[in-house]
Amino acid sequence: MLKQNLQQKLLQKLSPQQIQFIKLLQVPTVSLDTRIKEELEENPALEDLSLTNLNEPEEQYPDRDPEEDSYNGDEEQGPADEFNIDDYLQEDNLNEYGSRYDQNGDDDDDRKEIPIAVQSSFFENLQAQLDLVPLPDKDFRIGQQIIGSLDDDGYLRRSITSLTDDLAFSQNIFADDDEVEDMLKVIQSFDPPGVGARSLQECLLIQLRKKDQNDPVIRKAMQVVENYLDEFTRKHYDKLEKSLSMTSQELRAVISEILKLNPKPGDSNEVNTKQMQVIPDFHITNNDGFLVLTLNSKNAPELRVSRSYQEMFEHYDKASQRDKKLKEAVQFVKQKLDSAKWFIDAIKQRQQTLLKTMNAIMQYQYEFFLTGDDKNLKPMILKDIADRIGMDISTVSRVANSKYVQTEFGTFLLKSFFSEAIQMESGEEVSNKEVKKILEENIGAEDKRHPLADERLTEILKEKGYNIARRTVAKYREQMNIPVARLRKEL
Repeated sequence: MLKQNLQQKLLQKLSPQQIQFIKLLQVPTVSLDTRIKEELEENPALEDLSLTNLNEPEEQYPDRDPEEDSYNGDEEQGPADEFNIDDYLQEDNLNEYGSRYDQNGDDDDDRKEIPIAVQSSFFENLQAQLDLVPLPDKDFRIGQQIIGSLDDDGYLRRSITSLTDDLAFSQNIFADDDEVEDMLKVIQSFDPPGVGARSLQECLLIQLRKKDQNDPVIRKAMQVVENYLDEFTRKHYDKLEKSLSMTSQELRAVISEILKLNPKPGDSNEVNTKQMQVIPDFHITNNDGFLVLTLNSKNAPELRVSRSYQEMFEHYDKASQRDKKLKEAVQFVKQKLDSAKWFIDAIKQRQQTLLKTMNAIMQYQYEFFLTGDDKNLKPMILKDIADRIGMDISTVSRVANSKYVQTEFGTFLLKSFFSEAIQMESGEEVSNKEVKKILEENIGAEDKRHPLADERLTEILKEKGYNIARRTVAKYREQMNIPVARLRKEL
């Protein structure tokens, strides 16, 4: 049975320009160059002046307030066929917003390219070592299968039986478990030491067996790893001393030897691709007690709409006769010019939003940026900054989650300046960053033979006027990646 009914829905749609701005806003400085290059490749109507040889005298432009150039992403667009060539036949004035934020330039402009050494990967290194071992073809292919089955940490997580099955089905090689086991021992003799292990215990033992077996400390370390690894990881040192008849000094030497071992040998030769170079988006300098905020010049590219495309459109627009192909050409050029102008406006709006947001954060946390002391951080949430700059909380969040500021005290992610408020016994509200700093200081100064438990840390905070629960102390400690007291214990 068919039914008809009426529904009324309220939908909010973003224009293409707004979507482009939102995407650009969350791009960090380190990735902005790549994003701009992508746009330059896709749109021939967009030009980068830094890549173009302009045989024209440079024009001087006065500094202007960023607010004068505000871009409203919500402006209504006129009909598609309304088009004014004057909007595009502009002077090369884009450098006006590209340089005014940082009058002294940026160190990045003079930075030279650093050559990167070519490094072989972890698996290529193992394969090269296998190539040097004189082996029958069957054993060589078994060795290749083992290397290919290792995980990124250098461990063999698959059973020997699974490897023999893989060899039979994928390579038509019929090997028994003993043959695979023998080749695994060959792989385990390779560098880095510990590679090819099937457990942490085996990994550590492989490394210890390559050391001087006449050294009593090495022999004791092997005993600990082989028979008391669980007690060692749980730091039950009293039990280890008693079981192995060692003094505290001897156990300390054994522990030091074990801690030198690499629990993840696969990481030793591998370039960590997850680490991204941090390029600060802002710089804050202290000029005799007055803070000066500048935007990294990489955020201000010298972009303009292509003159050749402008002239091409002007030529088409003045054509006396227009056939279908000419209309299509006009539409194509118009689309590219629009896209270039939108991108330039989005970059411009991105700069203004970044500066406005960072300036509000700097004013809010002025004392911190003067002193660098975490105790001077005031409680601050996203809404505090959003209200100050008259923008949406989501906009502030996009800036805070991906942008960095360089100060004389270090480089910080903007997100780190936001914190919840904690009520003191006096009624004053302080940032939880202040509480974390006190926790860090007390844990750093504790007697490592008798580390402070969470209950004792809670008491210390209460003595200082911070009335918070033990579970909150545990939460803050975990957020700072500090282990529980038992695991902080040292001899």
